[in-house]
Amino acid sequence: MSTSMPVSMATTLSHSLPFSLPKLKPPALSPSLFRRTFFPNSTLNTLSAPTISSITFPPRLTIPTHKTRHLPPKFSQSDTGNTSNSSSLTNTVFGVLHLVVSLGLILAADKFLKKAFVAAAIKFPSALFGMFCIFSVLITLDATVPSAATALVSFFEPALLFIQRWLPLFYVPSLVVLPLAVKDVPAASALKIGLILVGGWLATLCVAGYTAIAVRKAVKTELVEAEPMGKPSPFSAFEVWTWTAVLIVSFVSALFYPTALGTSARTCLPFLLAATVLGYLVGTGLPSGVKKVFHPIICCALSADLTALAFGYFSKSGIEPVLGYYLTKASSNPGAGDILMGFLGSVILSFSFSMFKQRKLVKRHAAEIFTSVIVSTVFSLYSTALVGRLVQLEPSLTVSILPRCITVALALSIVSLFDGANSSLTAAVVVLTGLVGANFVQATLDRLSFGDPIARGIATASSAHGLGTAALSAKEPEALPFCAIAYALNGIFGSLLCSIPAVRESLLAIVG
Repeated sequence: MSTSMPVSMATTLSHSLPFSLPKLKPPALSPSLFRRTFFPNSTLNTLSAPTISSITFPPRLTIPTHKTRHLPPKFSQSDTGNTSNSSSLTNTVFGVLHLVVSLGLILAADKFLKKAFVAAAIKFPSALFGMFCIFSVLITLDATVPSAATALVSFFEPALLFIQRWLPLFYVPSLVVLPLAVKDVPAASALKIGLILVGGWLATLCVAGYTAIAVRKAVKTELVEAEPMGKPSPFSAFEVWTWTAVLIVSFVSALFYPTALGTSARTCLPFLLAATVLGYLVGTGLPSGVKKVFHPIICCALSADLTALAFGYFSKSGIEPVLGYYLTKASSNPGAGDILMGFLGSVILSFSFSMFKQRKLVKRHAAEIFTSVIVSTVFSLYSTALVGRLVQLEPSLTVSILPRCITVALALSIVSLFDGANSSLTAAVVVLTGLVGANFVQATLDRLSFGDPIARGIATASSAHGLGTAALSAKEPEALPFCAIAYALNGIFGSLLCSIPAVRESLLAIVG
């Protein structure tokens, strides 16, 4: 009789054991005994470290216990948000105060210099003297205490970005009151001025550009990258709606209370200023194709003129008195245009910081820059005087348009040196020259094959000053440093040249 049991019976017995195998627990052995019992030394030596680790320390042992406490996500997010908002508000307040203080110091310095020069009966432009002083101080500090020069530039950086951001606005008043400036100019004379303006711009552009190229080939200085320049922040929708609200509220208030702020000029100031700023904001937001033929500064001037026309219509006073309120040229009773043109002196003072930032570039390319600026400035002044006489333009009008290629702030200082000049016409012609350059400078430079950024920058600034500079640098940032340098030096050299009595007399002799 065989003692072996069937396979089925063995299987049945194995499932009928009185205990469950998974619940078996090993005896309480020490780690060393456990390792010696189940893993002999020979086996341990063949195993890799990660295998031993994974066997000795099971993953379940790394799970945090129920005693670990965590802060609720809601609490930490709220706390972080409050801290961030508080920090942002503090930075905003500090930034506004920094801007107010730095810009206030520049405006105060300009006002102080003007009063001092008037009291001393000095005809030399006070802002130009201030620019030389600031530049000299920065150069001296840079040679002795470089950190102090850097800190000084950094302190005034918010004011410089503010001036750069709103620069075209400071030219607008001359265009807004253009109807008043040219109402006494005969149509034939206006046509002659227009021809001199356009032809003179093109001729000065060519002279400056070809001079820069010729000197560049002679000196063979290698072109290097310029120092990076800060860029102002773009305009926001909040600014547009804020100025729109100011325009509507102040316009309606002035209709019902014409002298609510003491005088008509002061009462009209808020809505005329708001119309000017709003036109500039809208103009800068236009498509690039539209801005080629409809420059933001034109939109700006039209906005102010249309607002003045509407107020003159509803108040039954006409547009001319309202334009007279826009630019009164009286410090005791300023208008919107007087406020904007009050920044022109600060623009000149800001040139000192721009020149200091690009001092290495100026030194490296001094031959090209200074030669081109000097030649183009002399050509612009004397060619304008000569052509004015050839076309038989009235001498007073010819003198008024002599500084057509020099920025407004210094052009007004230059014509103040001549008796009988029409400063309103000067400012208007300067702005119109800038508009011509802003719209056509890039295409003209391409047509003339001016590929060198030095030549393009110097030619643009020497012929179309600030507006041309802004138009070109927006598309060609590499030309901006040369534009900025030539823009400042062109006005500086023109002012110095016209400050010499012999030069003024020679220009008057040519004008006749």
